[in-house]
Amino acid sequence: MSSVAGIELGGTRAAVTVGQGPQAHAAPIAVATTSPDTTVVALGDALERLQREGRGFTRIGVASFGPLGVDRDRPDWGRIGATPKPGWSHADVAGPLSRRFGVPVVIDTDVNAAAIGEGRWGAAVGCGSHVYVTVGTGIGMGVVVDGRPVHGALHPEAGHIRPRRLQGDGFAGRCPWHGDCLEGLVSGPALADRLGGAADDLEDAHPLFALTGAYLGEVLAAVALTASPQKIVIGGGVGRRPAVLAAARSAFSAAIAGYVPTMAPDGSDLLVGPGLGEHSGLFGALALALDAEGVLQSFA
Repeated sequence: MSSVAGIELGGTRAAVTVGQGPQAHAAPIAVATTSPDTTVVALGDALERLQREGRGFTRIGVASFGPLGVDRDRPDWGRIGATPKPGWSHADVAGPLSRRFGVPVVIDTDVNAAAIGEGRWGAAVGCGSHVYVTVGTGIGMGVVVDGRPVHGALHPEAGHIRPRRLQGDGFAGRCPWHGDCLEGLVSGPALADRLGGAADDLEDAHPLFALTGAYLGEVLAAVALTASPQKIVIGGGVGRRPAVLAAARSAFSAAIAGYVPTMAPDGSDLLVGPGLGEHSGLFGALALALDAEGVLQSFA
């Protein structure tokens, strides 16, 4: 099996590797996510560095924050959609990489890729359908059914579902489209707004993480009743906190109210942490490229 390149492009940072999966890959190279042109060039420079070290690759898989054009038949393929991240709306991510290296590029959302990675090597191995949700700079969700990520008019955007407001929570929300949707209430930037500063150094017992899990669990109950996944993997810098997972399970179970008889009463069999840790998206990018063999053509 030939090696491929994997890129995870997040809202604040990115990572680059070359390999064949979690057990065979180069140490990830970190890249800061700044302006589009600077970041995409830096991603290419990291790939060139790996090539010089003898890490050749035949394809590039990209797992990017969204919204994102993933349909090759549309002119927005490989481009970021309308996003509140300054300067990134309509930025071309895939095109410059394909032209620079002359190899096929496959691109999907970071959460779709993470879902594929978790299904192939992580916490959702053996599942016919599963969901990956990330809680970090934004809140995104990837849905995999029969081993394939769900695409439609766009891609799943459960982060923009509005949960019922908790009693006493008067925070207006910060989503520029919906205000108090899930992302507007408990994404990393929303937590920073609530605090008046970054939440990175907070203790796990801080009540903001219980609040995050409470809102997350209610939205995921709606997802579970709609998509009927066998696993829901919760990742992201905020989502990986044990307090968030515990509170999400509690709120999820309360919302389900015993309606799903095959589910454990506390939701622990359905809502799980990532088996691939912080690299679900990066290994998912490798999986995207590995699965594209014989399908893609170079767009250089």
